[in-house]
Amino acid sequence: MNRAEVIDLFIEIKQEYPQFNDSDEEIDRHLKYLKDFPFEAALHNVEQHIKTNKWPPGISEIRGSLGEQIERDRMKSFTQEYFAERARAREEACPPPPGWKEAVYAKLKRA
Repeated sequence: MNRAEVIDLFIEIKQEYPQFNDSDEEIDRHLKYLKDFPFEAALHNVEQHIKTNKWPPGISEIRGSLGEQIERDRMKSFTQEYFAERARAREEACPPPPGWKEAVYAKLKRA
């Protein structure tokens, strides 16, 4: 993230929290801790924070839990792939041959 993106975040935060300190010193301080963080993820975290908190977000809330976010995205992708595979299997499924079920039951009764 660069300084302009930090300013964009501050604009978003300041709209909801008018008391938020958006001084140049605060921009520089936030940039120090956010320069390695993607802007899109930070903006998403700020938007989620605004929905559920009455106090402005700190750096830790802006950063959120990127590892957890990555894992959530990975699991979403895995789940979508799983359901797509289940849909393909459903389309390719066919009933067992006639008499198959009865043959299995007969084998089970003998055992």
